[in-house]
Amino acid sequence: MAHAAFVIHSRPYRETSQLVEVFTREQGRQSLVARGSRQPRSSLKGLLQPFVPLRLGFAGKGELKNLHHAEATAPAIRLTGTALYSGLYLNELIYYLLETQTPFDEVFDAYHDTLKKLANGDGIEPCLRHFEFYMLNILGYGVDFTQDARSGSAVCPEGWYQYQPESGFIALAKHEPGAYPGDHLYALAELDLSRAEVLVSAKRFSRQALGPYLGGRTLRSRALFIKGKRGSRSE
Repeated sequence: MAHAAFVIHSRPYRETSQLVEVFTREQGRQSLVARGSRQPRSSLKGLLQPFVPLRLGFAGKGELKNLHHAEATAPAIRLTGTALYSGLYLNELIYYLLETQTPFDEVFDAYHDTLKKLANGDGIEPCLRHFEFYMLNILGYGVDFTQDARSGSAVCPEGWYQYQPESGFIALAKHEPGAYPGDHLYALAELDLSRAEVLVSAKRFSRQALGPYLGGRTLRSRALFIKGKRGSRSE
């Protein structure tokens, strides 16, 4: 059986092979051995790269399977600059948040669509926030933005709220550093990111909500993005 897939990470293995992490539509995240893929004349050389739509054939009984066949089904999705770092960030979310060998066909489609939007020049921040919110909801980590997690009452648009991880938003007696305005929460519930200040709140919430599930890791894509920004400023 062939599988629609994207490579999300790879590394050298032994002298001529690679260990490749792929995200497939039919069987979720899989770990594969691509034997001989680093040999000069390998048909896989240059193919097992991020953002290339692939069709793969693989087999094996354990968690580490053998890659038997790979072909591109479309040209590589071209990402440059900040969009490239954003694509790598999506790959890290897939790698760290999804358990292996579990189908997530809807996530696969959302991931593919987000890559295409980034390549087409859509706003990077809204694209990432939409995908992050989708991931939180599909994995059961989402929250109700319109209800006070402590009292159960409706969020007041004029009030201030504090986010408590894995619980939700709690009303505050007054504004405190890091508090969320109630009207921002209603906008987040509708994924209305048209206001710049709401977009800032969306990013802060995503960082807080995803943090516990990323295990406190410093994501490589963020480090590369920061390094790239520093490099561009020094030019």
